[in-house]
Amino acid sequence: MSRSPHRLPDPTDPSELPILHVDMDAFYVEVERKRDPSLVGRPVIVGGSGRRGVVASASYEARASGVHAAMPTAQARRLCPGAAVITSDFSGYVEASSAIAEVFESVTPHVEPIALDEAFLDVSGAHRLFGPSPQIAWHLRDAIRDAVALECSVGVASNKTLAKLASEAAKPAVRSTGPEPGIGVRVVCVADELEFLRAHRAEALWGVGPVTLRRLHEIDVHTVGDLAAVPLERLISAVGTAHGAHLAALAQGRDDRPVHRGGIPRSISHEQTFEFDLIDADLIRGEAIRLADAVASRLRAHGLSGRTVTVKVKHPDFSLRTRAHTLDEPVQTGTKVAQVAQRLIGTLDLGGGIRLLGVAMSNLTVSILEGTASGGTEADAAAVDEDSAQPSAPLQLAFDLGMRSDADPARSGDADRGPTGDSELDLQIADALDAIRDRFGRAVIAHGSAALRGGQPGERRWGR
Repeated sequence: MSRSPHRLPDPTDPSELPILHVDMDAFYVEVERKRDPSLVGRPVIVGGSGRRGVVASASYEARASGVHAAMPTAQARRLCPGAAVITSDFSGYVEASSAIAEVFESVTPHVEPIALDEAFLDVSGAHRLFGPSPQIAWHLRDAIRDAVALECSVGVASNKTLAKLASEAAKPAVRSTGPEPGIGVRVVCVADELEFLRAHRAEALWGVGPVTLRRLHEIDVHTVGDLAAVPLERLISAVGTAHGAHLAALAQGRDDRPVHRGGIPRSISHEQTFEFDLIDADLIRGEAIRLADAVASRLRAHGLSGRTVTVKVKHPDFSLRTRAHTLDEPVQTGTKVAQVAQRLIGTLDLGGGIRLLGVAMSNLTVSILEGTASGGTEADAAAVDEDSAQPSAPLQLAFDLGMRSDADPARSGDADRGPTGDSELDLQIADALDAIRDRFGRAVIAHGSAALRGGQPGERRWGR
C-alpha cells in the first residue's frame, strides 16, 4: 500500500501532487504497428476477427469512424470497411507491458497496475530524486518512449479519480480529419479540481455503468456537476446507500483510495468465446484442458499456486453459470486444474451447447522452491528449477486428464475432497512443458486433446 503524503499539497502548487495515472495511447494497435510498419497511418482494429469477435483496441483513424473497444468486430468492419483487422499473439503485448512496468519501478515502488497498458503511481517519495510531479510525468513519457518506442498520456493529481480523468484529457483527440496530438501530460492542481471535475459527463466516474447512468438520468443528472448538486438522500434513493455515498464523494473530488503496490493477484484466468456453440462433450473437454493448462502455466510463471478452481460457462442465450471448488492443498499443474475443472463442468447442464468457457484459479499463494524453503540461496533455487525441467527419463504427457479411476476421488469413495495436490510426476511434466515452451514457443506442445485446437488462450483473446 502506498504511503500517505506527510502534508497536503499546496492548492496552487502542482509540484507535490502525489498520484500519477499513466495510460498508453492505443496500446495494442501501436504494438502491432511496431511489428508491421505498413500499418502506420492506416485505420487498424485489434481484436477477434470471427463472427463473434470483439474489438480490443482501435487506432485513432478507426475511432474517427465510430469504432470503439468492446464493439462487435463485424459492426466495426461495417463502420470502417478499410480497416486492417489484426488478431495477434498476446505475448507481444505482455512483453511490452513488462518493459513499461520496469520504467515505472525505476521511479517508485508504489505502482498499481490496472491493465497491461495503464497503472497508478504514487510518487510522493520520488521528488528528491526525480523532481516535482509534473517533471516526473514528462520523465516517464520519455523513458517509456526510449524503452518500447510507444507513447503514453499521464495525469497528475491529488487522487486516483482526478489522475485518471486527467490522463484521458491528455490523450490524442479523434477528429474527422485524422488524429490530433494530445498534450501528453495534464496536471490538475487542488485549486482547480472541482472546475475540472464537474465539466465531465457522469459516466466518466468509476462505478457509473449503463444501469446506474439510466437511474441518474431519471433524476436529471447528466454531468458530474449535476451529481454534486443532487441532495444525498435523493441520490441514495436512486442508486442505493453505499453506491450513492460513493458517487457523492467522487463528485466532490474526494477519493481516499491509496495506490496498492503490485503483489499476488486475486486470481488468474483464461476464457474463450467460440465462433460456433460447442455441443460435443469431447470438444468441451479439450477446451477445459487447454484453458486449465494456460492458467497453470501462468501460475508457475508468477511463482504461484492456487486452491480454488472456478469454471464459467455462457450458454447460447447468454445466461451465465459458474461453479467453484476449493482443494485442500494448493496446485499449479494443468493436470490437477483440468481434473477439477472437468468435474465442475460435469455438474452443469450443457445440453444446449456453450458459447463461452472460462477456467480460473484463485485463493493464490506464493510457491516456495526447495532451495529457498530449506535455507538455500536464490542460486540454489534456480538450480533446482533448472534440473527439474530436465527429467532423467523420458516422460509421456498425459493424454487423458479426465476423471480416471486412479485420479477420481468420486470413484474412490471420497467425492468431496478432489485432488489434494500436485504429484511429483505432474510437476516434472509441467517443468518440462515450461522448458520446451520457453525455448521453442507455446504452440509447439500441448496436452492431449487440447492440441487438436489451434493456438493458445490469449492469442485469440477477443473471440475467433
